[in-house]
Amino acid sequence: MIDYAVHGKICPAMRLYVTGGRQRKRLFKDEEEWKLYDTALILQVNPDGDTAEVCVDYVTPLDARAGSDATVAFKAGAIEGNQFYTCTSTEVLVYSLADFRLENYISLPFFNDCHHVCPSSSGNLLVTSTGLDLVVEIDSQGRLIHEWSTSDVDPWQRFSRAVDYRKVLTTKPHKAHPNFAFCIDDDVWATRMIQRDAVCLTRPGLRIPVGLNGNHDGLVHGDQIYFTTVDGTIVVVCRHSLETVDVVDLNIIHQTSDVLGWCRGLLVVEDGLIWIGFTRVRKTKFWENVKWIKHGFQEVERPTRIALYDIKARTCLKEINLEPSQLNVLFGIYCA
Repeated sequence: MIDYAVHGKICPAMRLYVTGGRQRKRLFKDEEEWKLYDTALILQVNPDGDTAEVCVDYVTPLDARAGSDATVAFKAGAIEGNQFYTCTSTEVLVYSLADFRLENYISLPFFNDCHHVCPSSSGNLLVTSTGLDLVVEIDSQGRLIHEWSTSDVDPWQRFSRAVDYRKVLTTKPHKAHPNFAFCIDDDVWATRMIQRDAVCLTRPGLRIPVGLNGNHDGLVHGDQIYFTTVDGTIVVVCRHSLETVDVVDLNIIHQTSDVLGWCRGLLVVEDGLIWIGFTRVRKTKFWENVKWIKHGFQEVERPTRIALYDIKARTCLKEINLEPSQLNVLFGIYCA
């Protein structure tokens, strides 16, 4: 494998996959976020040449979404073996990495605003159904194995098992807004944006206080867990002690008080080198999502992009704009 140099730093050459979606043509600047995107995309990005090509463009069928104007985008997923796991708001899709042939498809009535899917330690699938404040474990046929509430309320006291929530455009406001599931050994954890933490679902009482503004990714890499926060901070936690070992403010690295974008999507290349995703912040009717912006709202000029950081040296090595490839919202970054 050939390495390439970025600002004098030698980085392992690798192609990346990025999941997200293409923005629909907007009639109004404050359209609801659940209507903003019309096509789910997987891009393959070549950081060496700053190029990207579309591997998958996909539109959720009407019988699995709330209407023709409901948002369609690929959220966060995982790569394991030769399979690429991803999800839309109402579906789980498993693609073959060799040719991006669809190998498995699952859509269930309790899928609403799903944010993440990944294999569990037992070989099943963990799905974060954010709209119901729920994380579930299902098998490859979609049979329910386990379900966990991420709030202090049983979801089925608030919602009904008789309702098909794929047909419900939004259930906001949420009580926890879980957006990522991960495993530490055999235990299942979930990040919670509203509580600004991660909690163990299989051993209640274990909690990681991420703090700061709303957190997204919870990526386990070696002995550490990496969290992103929406306002551009990386929080690194020891997986054994569950104590914070580093906090990296990307705003300080860029020496700016401007909004970097909606920070979400993370890939650890090696110790100290991390790809981070940013989505251009857009005004929506649901102001709660962007209340962390301190300087009064305006649409952020910085494009949807990925950026490579050396968090030990506290430097940004490279940025790649993905909007020329029509990726306007970003959820995940993966090693190809």
